[in-house]
Amino acid sequence: MKMRRILLIVSILASSLLSPAFAQFPGAGSSQPKALPGTAGDQSPKGSAKITGSVVDSASSKPIEFVSVALYDKANNKAVDGTVADEQGKFTLNKLAAGDYKVLISFIGYANKTIDNIKLAKGQDADLGTISLGSNTKTLNEVTVTGQAALIEEKVDRLVYNAEKDITAKGGDATDILRKVPLLTVDLDGNVSLRGSQNIRVLINNKPSTIIANSVADALKQIPADQIKSVEVITSPSAKYDAEGSGGIINIITKKNSLQGLNLNIDAGVGNRGSMLALNGGYRKGKAGFTIGGFGRGMYNTVTKTSLEQTSTVENIATTTRQTGDGSSHGLFGNYNLGFDYDIAKNQSLTAGVKYGVRNFSNQQDLVTRLMKTGRPDELSARNVAADNLSGTVDVNVDYLHTFKPQQEWSVSTLYSRNDLTNDFDADIFTEKELTSRQRNLNKSINQEFTLQSDYQTPIKKNQMLEFGGKGIFREVKSKYSFLTAEPTGDYRPETDQPAGDLTYHQNIAAAYSSYTYTTKKRYTLKGGLRYEHTFIDASTNEGVVGVGNYGVLVPSVNASKTFKGTTVKLGYNRRIQRPGLQQLNPNFNSANPQNITIGNPELRPELTNNYELGLSKNIKKTYVNATFFGRFTNNAISQVRQPSDTLDGAIVTTYENIGKQHAYGANIFANIAATSKINFGIFANAFYTKLTGQTIGQNGLSQEIDNDGINISGGIFSQATFGNGWGAQAFGFMQGQQIQLQGKQGGFGFYTIGVKKEFANKKASLGLAAENFLSKRFKMHTELTSLQFNQVNDVYLYNRGFRLTFTYKIGKMTMEQPKRKAKSVNNDDVKSDGGGQQGGGGGGQGGGGNAPR
Repeated sequence: MKMRRILLIVSILASSLLSPAFAQFPGAGSSQPKALPGTAGDQSPKGSAKITGSVVDSASSKPIEFVSVALYDKANNKAVDGTVADEQGKFTLNKLAAGDYKVLISFIGYANKTIDNIKLAKGQDADLGTISLGSNTKTLNEVTVTGQAALIEEKVDRLVYNAEKDITAKGGDATDILRKVPLLTVDLDGNVSLRGSQNIRVLINNKPSTIIANSVADALKQIPADQIKSVEVITSPSAKYDAEGSGGIINIITKKNSLQGLNLNIDAGVGNRGSMLALNGGYRKGKAGFTIGGFGRGMYNTVTKTSLEQTSTVENIATTTRQTGDGSSHGLFGNYNLGFDYDIAKNQSLTAGVKYGVRNFSNQQDLVTRLMKTGRPDELSARNVAADNLSGTVDVNVDYLHTFKPQQEWSVSTLYSRNDLTNDFDADIFTEKELTSRQRNLNKSINQEFTLQSDYQTPIKKNQMLEFGGKGIFREVKSKYSFLTAEPTGDYRPETDQPAGDLTYHQNIAAAYSSYTYTTKKRYTLKGGLRYEHTFIDASTNEGVVGVGNYGVLVPSVNASKTFKGTTVKLGYNRRIQRPGLQQLNPNFNSANPQNITIGNPELRPELTNNYELGLSKNIKKTYVNATFFGRFTNNAISQVRQPSDTLDGAIVTTYENIGKQHAYGANIFANIAATSKINFGIFANAFYTKLTGQTIGQNGLSQEIDNDGINISGGIFSQATFGNGWGAQAFGFMQGQQIQLQGKQGGFGFYTIGVKKEFANKKASLGLAAENFLSKRFKMHTELTSLQFNQVNDVYLYNRGFRLTFTYKIGKMTMEQPKRKAKSVNNDDVKSDGGGQQGGGGGGQGGGGNAPR
């Protein structure tokens, strides 16, 4: 890889804050005190004394978050107050009367610890210092759990969906999980939006991957749903995160093995539209541990029908196109990993891993097109297109963590990632059922990057935290493309109107950040930071140098949190940058469907977005309610621009330009209700108003400003229940309304699923059955696009009724080990994904799209 030496000299000053100001109790269904200290329902003795302290793991000296702290009156041995430690292991008990007390510290996997003989005088502050908890090691037997962990949790800067509680996930992929996460929308192509924006960054275990850079929608299909532990939606990233992702960050956390011994899990599933097989195992002895896993999934019997009608006017000649399409697709997806971790010393750890992902996706589309031009006879043709979307991705990481004392640590992380991509299509063209010509588009790409970063954090006194670090990212993408034609019996030759080419794109990024957290005595928590990123671009095609040159950006972020009488209020502001993604940059001429052509623009500039949000959350008996109000303002936005082709064949050409403004105002609301200890259900809704402004080419050939606005609404419901004898059930339903685009609107869609599961043999085995969209044969998505030069109506019919049977079996007898230190890892959040929503044109946009750099 050609590398450019980058000098990281950045001076950053920061002041502000973030961290839970008050102990965050889990959502509905989890245990909590009857009343929070200081609220109207609190019946504990009142006074002016206070007890503080912090809890750490005795082996690693790392803070233990969310530890339970109970205060007992020694006179009668009754509990009089309680709280939960925050994410840094700190806790505070306020408004205490003078007296003799004892404190009980407890947490799952640790031995309980009692601190006795605590004498408080009036107004006295008692600091218990650092309290160490030792692991409670024992052989695992069958465990009976009463009640349910919350499916949805809220933390100070993110929302967490606990996917491991989803029993309908077996046999599916990450797309099936993300559809159920509040704040997120996943369309029928698998493109993900956060609060209506597809400008998001998707991470896997806090790490980036070139597989995500190619296509978020395709990458999600390679991640098995039943290997996902949780999904974190980070709406207000701090300065520590890369500045990329104007809409926010989605972090997919996979299940990890933290047990001593040898284990092996077997997961299998079969259905009418897909089947899967996964083997995941691990071995741990003493200080060293190994993990190995493999997952394969086959997709088949996926049918799509399309209907397209569009009218365009070029040189005063109107052309009407009517097209129908019948398509099918199939694919094989695989994901394999090997991991290693080693405790170098009590306060040092090393982790390493290798991951390989493979995608082999094929799409067959038969198109019948009728062209009707003013004063000319109709032209009827047929086109059979076979498109291949192939990739192989390798990720290699090595990470080191040194802990000096609780909350003071230094880490060094590295990552090498490479993705080899193929996006080709072959088309046979027929006239009057006779083969008249053939076409072929070849596009091979290599996308690779190397990242080195270092982070340091240290506490200042007891209520402050300082963090700073630096990062270098070195990227190179090479994309070669060509367009060939042939007679029915002849050889392929280059097409002169669409010459072959290649794109070489180097993008190097130097970044540094600093953030500062401060918590007041009244439990206001503020966190502020600054991040500076400088981007160096060196890009060229066979026609010469392209690109926008080097640029720098300063990214501030501020977050605040405070709890008033059980209601938590959060305020946040951040500025984000969105660099263009692969599809937007690639100059390959994609004409898999010649009536809807796409071509990228390698001279795109990044877009900048300012985000504001206000969040409110509260537990009301057994109901947890959260409401977030947000505003998002983007200038220089990367927008799709569509205009008729100048070849008078009725085609519409789509490209990308920095010509838009996008303003959005909205709210996200969800409620989680624990009806009983075994039945939980919830409802969520997203609504926002968006206004889009951009430019297009008018009938006079000059640029003309256009705008569009409207309201986007979506929502869903979910429910889960556990019964006796190992039975469980879950249901989910989601509806997405129409989506506003610059030149029209895209129709909505719905999705629903139900599932049941039965566990056997002391929970070592389970059988599950899930059904999706089983009440309807197909679903229709209706899209309308309009401008002064063309009108387009596109209907896509998806046949996605599905059933699947799943099986799980666990082998191995494990014992619980002491919690491991978590080595920090590379976290690249700086690239715009390809997802652009449903493209018109009878589904031809899936193949031959090509790939290019970020």
